[in-house]
Amino acid sequence: MKKILLSVMLFGCALAMEAQPGGGRPGGGFGGFGGFQAQQVKLETSQEWKDVNYVGDGKAYHTCDIYLPKKKQASYPVVIHIYGSAWFSNNSKGAADLGTIVNALLKAGYAVVCPNHRSSGDAKWPAQIHDIRAVIRFVRAEAAVYHFDPSFIATSGFSSGGHLSSTAATTSGIKQTKVGTVDIDLEGSLGRYTGQPSTVNAACDWSGPVDLTNMDCGESMSMGANSPEDVLLGSKLAEEPDKYRSLSATNYVNKNNPPIIIFHGEKDNVVPCCQGKEFYELLKAAGVKTEATFVPEGGHGMGMYAEENLQKMVNFLNAVRTKK
Repeated sequence: MKKILLSVMLFGCALAMEAQPGGGRPGGGFGGFGGFQAQQVKLETSQEWKDVNYVGDGKAYHTCDIYLPKKKQASYPVVIHIYGSAWFSNNSKGAADLGTIVNALLKAGYAVVCPNHRSSGDAKWPAQIHDIRAVIRFVRAEAAVYHFDPSFIATSGFSSGGHLSSTAATTSGIKQTKVGTVDIDLEGSLGRYTGQPSTVNAACDWSGPVDLTNMDCGESMSMGANSPEDVLLGSKLAEEPDKYRSLSATNYVNKNNPPIIIFHGEKDNVVPCCQGKEFYELLKAAGVKTEATFVPEGGHGMGMYAEENLQKMVNFLNAVRTKK
């Protein structure tokens, strides 16, 4: 069974790599590490913008889609939702859990921004977090244009998108730091709005790999000679462990982190559930506001999007906004 799943994952990744230089499959779905995502669906919105370049460089991997709720109002709190792809895709915003997570957020009154980001084929880490921070700065700077309420900006993501969402939260307010022997720039200098803060108010982690030094913490499929994180870092854990720590959201957990909610399937054999459990315990120990739902029959995306879970996400975000 593991060999079958691995074949599906590699096939999905191969398709992704064929579609765009450095990775990406426009409007497509992924198997394996990125989960199985539905094709683009029709959402009930009052206004939409597609392929907005949040950096201003004309690159497809620096574009985003923006959705406003059907009910019109002067401005909306914002959630930036990031697709999963094992960091292999640079153009999957059109398949970013639109029928589940994005739809639930829109119905709850949140504007949703779904960005592309550079793949591991385009650039190595930390380019991907630079992209997400550029999105956050864009949202603040262009709030009046797109009816955003910049007083509340959250990140959300599935799988590798959950990793980026979680890392944007645990590194919120940190521009540069040292992780062992690695000096890491977490902010970048992309776009016209580098003077804007890239902090976030909350985050949602759906099945994210958050400790890349410990991906074997539970039963999971074999990734072969090179795991997705190996490709992203251009390295091996045994050779450069500090690079893998610098990639891990868990490495940056501290009492100043914004609230984070976690969803993970107990039967996830791609990103083992112990990843979410470790993250939850670290956040609690640091005094960070957090909640976690571990779905007994949940897989990697499979069986995770019950209405109850989507409502937990909305309730969590609403509670954070109320207490701000």
